[in-house]
Amino acid sequence: MCNRCFDNIGGRILADQPTIFVLNGPNLNLLGTREPEIYGIDTLDDIAGRLDDHARAAGACIDFRQSNHEGHLIDWLHEAQAVGAKAVLLNAAGFTHTSVAILDAIKAITVPVFEVHLSDPHKRESFRHLSYVGMAAKAVFAGHGAKSYELALDVALQL
Repeated sequence: MCNRCFDNIGGRILADQPTIFVLNGPNLNLLGTREPEIYGIDTLDDIAGRLDDHARAAGACIDFRQSNHEGHLIDWLHEAQAVGAKAVLLNAAGFTHTSVAILDAIKAITVPVFEVHLSDPHKRESFRHLSYVGMAAKAVFAGHGAKSYELALDVALQL
């Protein structure tokens, strides 16, 4: 989390620093070692660092989080709405293809959500072709490795 974007009382986002939540789902904590032929060699920390640098250069902040638990992602989507985030970049990982609850959470908020994937789910197993996240996301960025996050961030920064 970019602490300079939050006040010390109540954790509210400061108006002069737009904040973009970057939410990551299950197994993404293993990036860099998990199936590098599919997901690449960048770790989640590598991606977070590049996004933070890019956002700061644009006068924005990143709130970067990862959880292996579906409910955390849902709570964080709600929080993005509650604190006035500018956008959410969401890599729900395996929950993309299974979670109606995450779809409902996206539909329940007005903050624009961008779906992000390192690989292209449509070039993988058929069960990955369905995206509940994509049913409500503003746009999808997939198949560009870690660059998928940067492409989504560029669009979110233009909002």
